Amino acid sequence: MRKIPTLFQRDPDDRAHVLPVVHPDCQWVIDGKGTPTRKWDGTCTRLDDAGEWWARREVKPGKNPPAHYVAEEHDATTGKTVGWEPIAQSAFAKFHAEALTLENITRPGTYELLGPKINGNPDQFGQHVLVLHGWAPFSERNDFATAPRDYDGLREWLLARPQYEGIVWHFDGHMAKLKRRDFPA
Repeated sequence: MRKIPTLFQRDPDDRAHVLPVVHPDCQWVIDGKGTPTRKWDGTCTRLDDAGEWWARREVKPGKNPPAHYVAEEHDATTGKTVGWEPIAQSAFAKFHAEALTLENITRPGTYELLGPKINGNPDQFGQHVLVLHGWAPFSERNDFATAPRDYDGLREWLLARPQYEGIVWHFDGHMAKLKRRDFPA
């Protein structure tokens, strides 16, 4: 999985926040293209075409990758490498196994692992679950369809919805993201 570009460029003096400047690879969002979906606050997993499960893993500069790690992309700015490790050796293996007891997932793709032991469980799930990326309840899909496509409008829209971590737009194989915390307070 490649890192999804953030809709607006990061502030070089404060990398935690964005500036009102569109990332060059994301102009299509501002142009009204793409479908906005919910960005879940969990951890990314993937079921490959061979039926094997993987966990997303970032390797920091100067650190060795875990065994059987498959690198996907290196970020020259941060020095981090993003890739996949077999779910069985991941710190999330137990929670992932619990989620699979609820549903027999056979469709290859990427899924967000959510639940009580993942990122503080901001959505208050009672057990660990896997959510297909791009999926959200109908009422939330309707709400995301109302999201504006400009810096000030998106800032106001996201800050008014603390229940969402952010938005991911999908268009013709491309994605762009924006998190509520990307905006300075």
